[in-house]
Amino acid sequence: MAKLALINREKKRRDTVAKFAAKRAELNSIINNMSLDEEARHAARLALQALPKNSSPVRLRNRCALTGRGRGVYSKFGLGRIKLRETIMRGEVPGVVKASW
Repeated sequence: MAKLALINREKKRRDTVAKFAAKRAELNSIINNMSLDEEARHAARLALQALPKNSSPVRLRNRCALTGRGRGVYSKFGLGRIKLRETIMRGEVPGVVKASW
């Protein structure tokens, strides 16, 4: 199980990303609009840089929903490899069976 501080930090980052998503999208559209003058685009770049670092979606990390493990997480299921294997073995994931040949 991951430390509770890491799980809480990730939750806080997700909240920050959601809070600033509209503002970031607006600034990025201004920056990528070539029909605007260079000064307006530069001002938008500076405003984007002034936003909190944790508002960038690149800083998010996929974590297991049960344990908070940061590595080996299957995004389709939202579980880490260990917990996914346990749930599959119990038959709780529909359509997934243990391979045997």
